[in-house]
Amino acid sequence: MNDNKERQRLLLIMNPRSGVMLAPKYLSEIVERFSRAGFLTQILMTTAKGDAREFAISYGGEVDIVAVSGGDGTLNEVIDGMITAGHHTRIGYIPSGSTNDFANSIGLTGSIFDCVDTIIEGNAQNFDIGSFNGRYFSYIASFGAFTSTSYSVPQTVKNMLGHTAYILGGIKDILSIKPIHASIITDRGTPHERAFEGDYLFGAVCNSRSVAGILKLDKQTIDMNDGMMEVFLIRMPKDIIDMNEIAINMLNGTLHSSQIEFYSARNIEVDVQPGTHWTLDGEYEEGRDHCEIRAVESAIKLIR
Repeated sequence: MNDNKERQRLLLIMNPRSGVMLAPKYLSEIVERFSRAGFLTQILMTTAKGDAREFAISYGGEVDIVAVSGGDGTLNEVIDGMITAGHHTRIGYIPSGSTNDFANSIGLTGSIFDCVDTIIEGNAQNFDIGSFNGRYFSYIASFGAFTSTSYSVPQTVKNMLGHTAYILGGIKDILSIKPIHASIITDRGTPHERAFEGDYLFGAVCNSRSVAGILKLDKQTIDMNDGMMEVFLIRMPKDIIDMNEIAINMLNGTLHSSQIEFYSARNIEVDVQPGTHWTLDGEYEEGRDHCEIRAVESAIKLIR
């Protein structure tokens, strides 16, 4: 037993239906590892959307570490709850969803037990978080093509197919793509103010090196604790040549295309056509015509 970990209290918030439902099968071994390391572990299982957020609000300030076992959506709820309640407790993450973009961005790519060991032995680092009209998100707020895939694909299909379910759902989306008219202003009133308007295939404000498990961004380009968010816009292609150019640049991760805008900003205002829905970390967010998104610098302490 690690004496330095004695008497520390750990709250494990687990979503038993995330991904291929693997983590719950190893729950006893997970708890055993925490116990051997000297933690007093409390376990709370989610049964409905919003549970993880409420658990974080109610109990996140009473423990030394809040460990999250689930996908991006579960982590989103916990982070939103922790910041809303003003808790500064360290957060550990055991990614067990279908895509785990945030985990991939910060290097948590090993097995479940590797991630448990990271929580036990790792160090807490500060990370920025986004605010979307006052609701916090871990790594991405997006609209347009493919954004509905994460919440429209049934959970049973995600459990069976994992990340493949998102790919199949995205292919289906291609058949019904419609442009979304939007105007974007970033860092209004500063020397860095920029403005864009047009018809877009996809738009996102993110703090991640991986988007949907497909787009991989250069680690040297993305600093996840610099007080900035990345603005990523894809214009609606006029023809197959434009579409091909977009696809090649996204697959290469270069983003050097006249059809793509990619830059950093602290504050982003987005006006979209009425009825446009968003997703926050893969979870449905009801349509907003006017959205104010900002980076919240060093908002959480995450163990990695």
